[in-house]
Amino acid sequence: MPRSHLTRIVALSALVALLLAAATACGDAGELQGAGPTETAVSPDKLWPRLTPASRPAYEIGEVNREAVKGVMLPGDDIRDVNPVAVVRKEMDKSPGDYEGQNAQYRETGRLMAQCGGGAGHGKCPVLRPYYRDLTGDGRPELTLGFRLLPGKTTAVRVYTVEKHRLMQVMSWDDAISSVELAGRSVIIRSPSEVAGYEYRLQWTWDADEKAMLLTHDEMLRTGHRKKTAHPSPSPSGSPSLTPSASTP
Repeated sequence: MPRSHLTRIVALSALVALLLAAATACGDAGELQGAGPTETAVSPDKLWPRLTPASRPAYEIGEVNREAVKGVMLPGDDIRDVNPVAVVRKEMDKSPGDYEGQNAQYRETGRLMAQCGGGAGHGKCPVLRPYYRDLTGDGRPELTLGFRLLPGKTTAVRVYTVEKHRLMQVMSWDDAISSVELAGRSVIIRSPSEVAGYEYRLQWTWDADEKAMLLTHDEMLRTGHRKKTAHPSPSPSGSPSLTPSASTP
């Protein structure tokens, strides 16, 4: 047999062997691999089965916050027609003792309201920039606003909607706040914890039946930072400063 012909046969045989090896390797890569033994599923244990179930809450914590803002009417049902500073002043008027006088708890907020001539979010005005986002799913924006409760590091967060030409407050929370986010139909607030390396994450979500934002998640999450931070005592209103991280649509 000529050497050239023999060389071609050897080369062809080597190529076939190489292709078979590659095909085998590809087949091995797609096969299922064992992940080791899995833990046995354990059903939850119900404790104290003879304990009589409670029929009503032991404490009134105000799960549903829904209130019409008196004196504010919107004939066109456009919430952007509302002045956020005026809305905050309406709230302050309900409890002037908290904002007026040397001994008032939030006397600095009351004093700085005079600096709001340029509107919310300008200068030393304690009312922060407002955000507009559809939180109810009706295609119209709601108003999310915040204002600082000074002196101190507490911030008030409020959500408003419009119903039958009336401005309705549908969420209220006061706390020391790390960030605020708007996600879908939810408002998410993160706050520092007194436990080093953890933070609180609270989420309010619109509930069509209650027509209000309900507290649907209350979590304590690890942040990885071990620096201890102080967490303030709950405000007199019953709730436990704000740099909004939400963006307008």
